[in-house]
Amino acid sequence: MPTLVNPKPKQLDDYRKVIGEEAYQEIVELAKPLAGKRVLHLNATASGGGVAELLYTLVPLTNSVGLVADWAVMDGAPDFYQVTKTMHDSLQGAKTVWTDEMWDTWRRYNEITAKGIDVSNYDYIVVHDPQPAGVVSYARDTESGVRTRWFWRCHIDLTDASQEVWETIRPFVEQYEGLVFTLEEYVKDGLRGPEVFISPPGIDPLSPKNVKLDNTARYKVLATAGIDPERPLIAQVSRFDPWKDPLGVIDVYREAKKQVPGLQLAMVANVASDAPDGWVFYEKTLRHAGEDPDIHFLTDPMGLGNDVEVSAIQTTADVVIQKSICEGFGLVVTEALWKARPMVAGNAGGIRMQVIDGETGYLATSNEDYVHRVLGLLGDQETACRMGEAGREHVRKNFLITRYLRDYLRMFNRFAR
Repeated sequence: MPTLVNPKPKQLDDYRKVIGEEAYQEIVELAKPLAGKRVLHLNATASGGGVAELLYTLVPLTNSVGLVADWAVMDGAPDFYQVTKTMHDSLQGAKTVWTDEMWDTWRRYNEITAKGIDVSNYDYIVVHDPQPAGVVSYARDTESGVRTRWFWRCHIDLTDASQEVWETIRPFVEQYEGLVFTLEEYVKDGLRGPEVFISPPGIDPLSPKNVKLDNTARYKVLATAGIDPERPLIAQVSRFDPWKDPLGVIDVYREAKKQVPGLQLAMVANVASDAPDGWVFYEKTLRHAGEDPDIHFLTDPMGLGNDVEVSAIQTTADVVIQKSICEGFGLVVTEALWKARPMVAGNAGGIRMQVIDGETGYLATSNEDYVHRVLGLLGDQETACRMGEAGREHVRKNFLITRYLRDYLRMFNRFAR
């Protein structure tokens, strides 16, 4: 049975000053024809990932404009999450080995999840990412007469997806009526049936992670983590995963420190419940860091890595790094830009929508690029400030959660008609 998540209520009115009157009124008008419509969002985890973070705001905002939205999470076991982590990596281009037993595990948990959903309760069901993508095959309601519309929201960059894995899940994907991707280039060729929508995600500007943190709270976090606020700091906020290259971040820091002896590095993360190898790679990252007292880890086992800690580190960092090798979008990039921090990030996927090279930050493709750009920003405060302010405005116009809500309302209206 899927487990319902109950995020705290939020009101669209609270966002009015941030987004402006025109954007606010557009959302209100789009919501009017949908009043009372019932929506279910389904994903694999309630914590530790970008999808969960989106839903903690999107669902209550959907309710605030007159729809009735629920959020449910699959009840999986370790064998399922190991399979879906491999599936996720395969769809991002990693070479993996698949067996019939793995596919049977994926199908079995999708069928179990489907049987726990009363489809007749919903006008729209949005299924997020590949973990529950098969639910649509097992959950069709044929008795109530309710016409439920099904959507698959893919948050992954499918550009280099394993052909074997994609062709296996494709028949499930093509049973949806709408498919939502972050970028046009992520849409696989030859999809038949569903209508395709493009909608990059957005951050909640009013969340504890993204509102301005007072200095008392900020300095408390820095003291707890052992960070000296008087010395330069670079940071990466990302789960411990090869796709985020935390080992490479440490290498970049070490090279940069040769020219900036007082440099510190903060690595902030929590571990998603559907990423069973997260702790393994965390320990590998710790070993790579060695005994360096200027590398600071803020993560779950230390009681750190929550929203306040993330805000404190991103706000304090002289340069924020996102050394992603592959990235569907990268909400942590959006968060740092919103805080007007200069950014050096991987030239990958959705990051390119956010970091406009030379304007809102720098894109990098090698350790040498990262070192060069980090040192340049540390040594040029004027450029760092200019890029930071440009990045914040870019996010305000394009990547706030209210724009994401607007996109869903447009999509629902299209199918309502």
